[in-house]
Amino acid sequence: MRFLQVLWDPDDEPTGNVQHIAMNGVTKEEVEDVLQNEDNRETISRTTGSPIIFGWTRTGRHIAVVWEEVMDDPRMAYPVTAYETPPLGG
Repeated sequence: MRFLQVLWDPDDEPTGNVQHIAMNGVTKEEVEDVLQNEDNRETISRTTGSPIIFGWTRTGRHIAVVWEEVMDDPRMAYPVTAYETPPLGG
């Protein structure tokens, strides 16, 4: 498992990460699918300089997740945003 824990703001927090990804049509479960899959490619976003991971969800969508590392032992991630994206090379 890539991350032992994914940190979420309360679901009803208007400026929280749950609401932000929901505005992009992505669920918490989809974000966790991508963040916790060791086969997904981790890189740096060209636009923000933040870490970003691309991958498939169990729902069959390909998404990008921009996140911040909160702690490295155990490894914890705070998703900043997530959005659907075409697969690399596609």
